[in-house]
Amino acid sequence: MKDGSYQAKGQGQDGELTVKVTVTDGTLAQVEVVENHETPGVSSRALTDIPKRIVDHQTYDVDVISGATKTSTGISNAVKSALAQANAGTAFSQHVSEVSASDAPVEQLTADLAIIGAGPAGLAAAVAAGEHGLKTVVFEKNGVAGGTANMGMGPLGIDTDIQRQGFNDISVPEALEEHMTYTHYRVDEDLVQTYFNLSADTIKWLQDMGVQFAGAFKYFKESNATWHVVQPDDGSQPGPGAAADMNKHLKARAEKLGATFYLETPATSITTADGKITGITAQANNGQQYAVTASAVLVATGGFGSSKQMLHDELGLNLNEDFFTFNVPGIEGDGLRMMWQAGANKDTTSETVETIYLLPDNFQYFNSDAALRQPNLLINQRGDRFMNEGDMGNTTYTGNALRLQPGNYGYCVMDQSLLDDYKANGPAIADIVHPASCFDDAEGEIEKAQANNYEGIIVADTLSELAEKLGINETKLQQTIDDYNQLCVQNLDTQFHKPAKFLKPIRGNGCYIVGKYFTGAYSTLGGIRTNKFGEVYADATHAVPGLYSAGQDANTIYGDSYNFTLPGNSMGFAVNSGRMAANGIAAYLNERSSKAAVKV
Repeated sequence: MKDGSYQAKGQGQDGELTVKVTVTDGTLAQVEVVENHETPGVSSRALTDIPKRIVDHQTYDVDVISGATKTSTGISNAVKSALAQANAGTAFSQHVSEVSASDAPVEQLTADLAIIGAGPAGLAAAVAAGEHGLKTVVFEKNGVAGGTANMGMGPLGIDTDIQRQGFNDISVPEALEEHMTYTHYRVDEDLVQTYFNLSADTIKWLQDMGVQFAGAFKYFKESNATWHVVQPDDGSQPGPGAAADMNKHLKARAEKLGATFYLETPATSITTADGKITGITAQANNGQQYAVTASAVLVATGGFGSSKQMLHDELGLNLNEDFFTFNVPGIEGDGLRMMWQAGANKDTTSETVETIYLLPDNFQYFNSDAALRQPNLLINQRGDRFMNEGDMGNTTYTGNALRLQPGNYGYCVMDQSLLDDYKANGPAIADIVHPASCFDDAEGEIEKAQANNYEGIIVADTLSELAEKLGINETKLQQTIDDYNQLCVQNLDTQFHKPAKFLKPIRGNGCYIVGKYFTGAYSTLGGIRTNKFGEVYADATHAVPGLYSAGQDANTIYGDSYNFTLPGNSMGFAVNSGRMAANGIAAYLNERSSKAAVKV
């Protein structure tokens, strides 16, 4: 190979990444990822380990990091392109695997509790189990703990000191009434009240571990200030991914209390005997197998939001076609399938999604997603309005409405003059995830979208061009815009009664700019039923002895629609249900010990 430094790009999970390859004395000396847009936490190990593996083995074709396959592959492909510039030979295309332990004896482990999944629910359960003096082992398929919560911002808390300090307090009775009314009492109120009553103590519990909170916030104007956003340990501005530091504190505390973590080691089955749980089996990515004997098993694998097959089979959704998630690696429903096989009742009535709306490939166009989701003209593929755009701040409401439209999507239409107005004077709808600062980078992303022929952002100089690009009859589109502009002129929406302050005419000044928003979800919810102790039901009245669940697998407290009026609910349920289940497990094991002592 020719000596020198070479750069090339590859496609990662959340956008393009750039690598720099250094060749010295004809040998691959260094690989650096110099630019990336990957999610912190989820991809961190791939960004460090894959370059090292490539240099160590002198080939770009190395094993991927479990849970970060796209990041790993993107780095390898970028190195391949860079080495082509250096005239690399065929030796660099030879696949090299890590040393396999598949032929090694199965390692036998014994524990009081085996936890499958090290997201916030599994981490919280590991800490709480340690506080009860239980010996705990935790198996996680990804290379880092934290799961989807590494992309999140913080959990729900009700009636906390943080809320009261900000004069934003809401009582448990008030929150419980609001939640039960919202869900039309189609959820287990005993489960909900246990979670809500514990939530303030959980915030204090996290603070005692060193977790800091920036405050208690609303998601959108009409919501409550229940979202306890984590303050990153480095003092940086909280944003998506802030909760990764909470997960680090939970893992450190669990390990201090004696929990042992097996990363890159997915569980493969839950074992049973005579209808009771006896443990689990697992196999590490390097082939090492484990057989765990445990008195109880807790499953917290986060649902099936990244499984194309399960989303279609269970919910009739078509991932990455007319429905989009954040495609978090590893969230593929394996925990639910293991529980069903171990005797848990499959509860299809509880299966739903944590509905949102978003542009496709959201992370690549995050700022423009924020800028274009303003309460302007929202139309479907037929060219008709279909909701009060003033409600777009509630992502569940909007996602639900989009799911009723042709193709599960709609077009939010503005023009350049409106975009300039929002940029200068602030957005009509802002939230903590999509702050006004997003407008600073939105136009650059819009230009990138045009260059890449990206389907989620459409720009047109004339209405005729816009109609052609949207595939809507020009006469119909013109009539819809004219009717909408007349409502704006009269300052009264007689169709959907959108507040007058959001009625801004669309003239096409500068150009038309349109965001194509699809129904999406952070994750799936449900699939089995649990009670407030985390026990998993085998039928309507009986639990599977020794089987417990927490987090999204067990999250059945919303009926048909996620409750965004109490933000932080998903992560809040995960952390609190992890604690609730660990408390239930401790009581179960104490009862078993007492019965055994009586028999002796």
